[in-house]
Amino acid sequence: MQYKKIIALFLFICSLMLSCSGPSNVRVIKMGHALVTSHPVHEAMLFLSKRVEEKSNGRLKIKVYPNQQLGTERELVELLQIGSLGMTKVSSAALEGFAPMMQVLGVPFLFRDDEHLTKVLRGDIGKSLLLGAEKYWLRGLCFYDAGKRSFYSKDKPIEKPEDLKGLKVRVMESNMATNMVRAMGGSPTPVAYGELYTALQQGIVDGAENNPPSLYTSKHYEVCGYYSMNEHTALPDVVIVSTKVWNSLNQEEQQWLQEAADESALYQYELWEASTQKSLDELKKAGVVITYPDKEPFRQAVQPMYEALKTNEPEIYQIIQEIQKIQ
Repeated sequence: MQYKKIIALFLFICSLMLSCSGPSNVRVIKMGHALVTSHPVHEAMLFLSKRVEEKSNGRLKIKVYPNQQLGTERELVELLQIGSLGMTKVSSAALEGFAPMMQVLGVPFLFRDDEHLTKVLRGDIGKSLLLGAEKYWLRGLCFYDAGKRSFYSKDKPIEKPEDLKGLKVRVMESNMATNMVRAMGGSPTPVAYGELYTALQQGIVDGAENNPPSLYTSKHYEVCGYYSMNEHTALPDVVIVSTKVWNSLNQEEQQWLQEAADESALYQYELWEASTQKSLDELKKAGVVITYPDKEPFRQAVQPMYEALKTNEPEIYQIIQEIQKIQ
């Protein structure tokens, strides 16, 4: 409890310093995230920071705090809502509790291929989703590529949905991810990303699901020797800014920030492609058994989710239909 009070005090001090770090004519926005510094997303954030400083001639800066220094993904989002933190990067799944329409991006097997996904995220639907969280004090600036998520496990490969039976699978705090693992026969178990390595070691969970760079950079492969590339979801990451901070910027500052975010997204896509191949190569070298199971049984297992959304979440289902129409 005392530790939490110290952290809270530290964050409060950080919030006071948000607009007054350095010279009086320089704005410094603090940006926290949960990933390690070797992750391509962190590199993209450093690029974003560099471009903001260049565009503003040093009048607007972003200071990046990686590796959960300022809190878990959910805690960082909550800090943005109250304006105690300027920016963060979260999985779109982590935004479901704050911006319900984001759930649609977590629907399994929603996108036909990478081209389809890119068209959706860079089109009207993507823009609408980014701005849809504003009433929750969160404004999306851009999407980052987070690849495709697949299952990794400790004791056996996940070759078909039946292999998930009896397994505790780590999921993010996401209703969609929880329902997906349950539909496939597993036991969904929410665990914070920063605590997952220990949870795998101690048997709190038997496996998890994520993209290749995250599996490699987190070193979860040291505990999980099987990676089954069923690619059930293609959840993007979202770079978000607190509306309290965004609204405190003048129009020129907002333009610098948005342009830098858009440029960082294009750069991040390049980083991600290279990182994915490198990660798979390194995982193989480390002895991880990588398999490519038939996706159809997994796709069939989650079909009831679509029917449930049609009945219980008609707005989400309508967006699904709009996404499926995009060619």
